[in-house]
Amino acid sequence: MLDQEGAPYRYREYTVEPLSKAELKKVFAMLGKKPKDLLRKNDKAYKELGLTGDESDAALIGHMAEHPTLLQRPIAIKGKKAVVGRPVDNLYELI
Repeated sequence: MLDQEGAPYRYREYTVEPLSKAELKKVFAMLGKKPKDLLRKNDKAYKELGLTGDESDAALIGHMAEHPTLLQRPIAIKGKKAVVGRPVDNLYELI
């Protein structure tokens, strides 16, 4: 969609270059969401870690930094604003 719209972007492979705890905190603030709001409960790591979604923000951020597949994605960031790219139409808020 971004290519079709001619919108410039840089793709970050989250499994190769995961977000740090500090980056995750910043992204959640930009999104106006809590970590539990973007926790992928069907992810393998969710089950393996025995998560419930009731963990503290700090604990969930730590798990997401260690296991990036726990985080809903894609997340697009432009300036000081971020959106979750599902549905893809959310990306129009940034372009």
